Amino acid sequence: MGKPKSKIQEYIEAIILAILIAFFIRTFVIQAYKIPSGSMKPTLLVGDHILVSKFNYGIKIPFVRSTLIPTGSPHQGDIVVFIYPEDRSKDFIKRLIGLPGDTVEIRNKQIIVNGQPYSDTHGVNVDPTIIPGAVQPRDNFGPVKVPEGSYFVMGDNRDESYDSRFWGFVGERDILGKALIIYWSWNQDDHDVRWKRIGSILR
Repeated sequence: MGKPKSKIQEYIEAIILAILIAFFIRTFVIQAYKIPSGSMKPTLLVGDHILVSKFNYGIKIPFVRSTLIPTGSPHQGDIVVFIYPEDRSKDFIKRLIGLPGDTVEIRNKQIIVNGQPYSDTHGVNVDPTIIPGAVQPRDNFGPVKVPEGSYFVMGDNRDESYDSRFWGFVGERDILGKALIIYWSWNQDDHDVRWKRIGSILR
């Protein structure tokens, strides 16, 4: 028989195992995020804490981000977390509007995909002003065709979202996962828990 393990050795092994399990879950299965801005209002509010599935769109090799095991692909209407193309140290969350090959256009705030009005059941407009496309692309944009391997995303708070209208497309490799559920919600202004939001399934 070998020499019995000391308590310290047992604690160290347990801690290392816990770290490895946590790393595996965070990398391949599910990750928690906090909503820092109002670009997805009213679906997501500042202070919402959400769980994001990293399994829905395939198991990816860390850092390289190529798909190791395909398990599915993003669908129109999914709420996705992705690496922000203009600053890859940041993660953004938006709703997926255009799939690869789709033609996306916005006319006076109305989203049009492949020549048909987009059924915009989640988006809200808080500013009645219509801005010409020659001034900025918020209310009048395109048409543009979404390249293969890329996606067009927008915030549900259509008038106050910095999204694909301004900075372009999201690459498939940069999509980190699909938002699933609000597990905690804290109103920072009132210092209150938003109990009714906890447990809400995101659609």
